[in-house]
Amino acid sequence: MRKSAFLLFLVLTFAFAKNTQAQELIAGPLIKDYGATYTIPDPDIAADPDKIYKIVFDVSKGSENPEETNFYFDTVARFLNMHAAAGVPPENLKPVLIVHGSAIFDLLTDEYYQEKFSTNNPNLPLLDQLHKLGVPVILCGQTTGKRHVTKDMRWEHTKIALSAMTARLHYTELGYTVIAF
Repeated sequence: MRKSAFLLFLVLTFAFAKNTQAQELIAGPLIKDYGATYTIPDPDIAADPDKIYKIVFDVSKGSENPEETNFYFDTVARFLNMHAAAGVPPENLKPVLIVHGSAIFDLLTDEYYQEKFSTNNPNLPLLDQLHKLGVPVILCGQTTGKRHVTKDMRWEHTKIALSAMTARLHYTELGYTVIAF
């Protein structure tokens, strides 16, 4: 009996040790100032460097604090950084950001963001870096009408869709997986 209890102890100790290896918070490698991720030693489900990752990030919630970057916009940076750090080539990462609802205000230029929230838009530096990496940022045209946000009020690289639903359908038909927030 003692031998089996000892063996069980060893198995549980090994399992605990495997799951409690030190995880390091790392920045980059694609977007240095955003999207920090943790290293995951020996994951059971790992990134496949040969796979093409086609993901739509559907964001409808604006920043809770107008002085902070939208958490869900930063999620796109985390997706890029964690997969690149795991060995997926940048050309195999194909995220798309679809914005609607209150998240529209996180696409405002500094001038209009300042008017609405009395501070500069903290999302613009991240959006510029996503743009440099070729990530499309698509805004729901219906939201622009509902929220009265004109073209001159929006970040310059914003693309417009008839609706968020239309954009989601378009990318789904192209083989993208939708992650909605």
